[in-house]
Amino acid sequence: MYEFRPPETTVEPTPRRIRVRLGPAVVADSERAVLLDEISEHGFPTYFFPYEDVRPGVLADATGGRWSVVAGGRRAEDAAWADDRFERLQGHVTFSWETLDWYEEDEQIFVHARSPRHRVDTLHSSRRVQVLIDGEEVADSIRPVLLFETHLPTRYYLPFADVRSDRLTASETVTRCPYKGVARYWSHPGLADAAWSYPDPIPEIPKIRDLVCFYDERVDIVLDGVPQDRPVTPFS
Repeated sequence: MYEFRPPETTVEPTPRRIRVRLGPAVVADSERAVLLDEISEHGFPTYFFPYEDVRPGVLADATGGRWSVVAGGRRAEDAAWADDRFERLQGHVTFSWETLDWYEEDEQIFVHARSPRHRVDTLHSSRRVQVLIDGEEVADSIRPVLLFETHLPTRYYLPFADVRSDRLTASETVTRCPYKGVARYWSHPGLADAAWSYPDPIPEIPKIRDLVCFYDERVDIVLDGVPQDRPVTPFS
């Protein structure tokens, strides 16, 4: 059975130019940013900027290692902070991903930084994948796309034609993944947000477009006739 184990936290330089904006105003711009690569109770991967690469005057009201960010007539409360856990981060500051906009080179990125140790691979397969919820079969496919993502169990993306879509209702839940794009969710009468799909995934992951995937952690998967154990992950 798959069981999630957080990877080791690392701090390393990045060759990418990193910028942060508050509205139209650039508050940090650096070719010397440092990547804090972690998945833990502290957070997710993020970039830290040398103070010298932060626009003067944008950090306001320092309190306990945190600042509000003020620029272009806007203000984001508690949207910047330091991290003294690592010597390499001394003299550096990072910003909120929820209230500010981040860019790697000229492309906007969302949610958190993308780890160089994190891979997402997709492969077409002829393995038979059956999905059951409370004993009811809701999907049966021999043409899945298998998605292999670092630190997560295998995900089975299925054509909607192989899914009992009459048993699924579009949910209002929407999430964003820096490695795949914007996901929209589907609920089953016995399980809310049981599955998701990416109608417009990022260009690097085109094979999963308009396919549906169920949470291995919350449904029963039968793979080539063999029932699979439910993996233990943060999504369990």
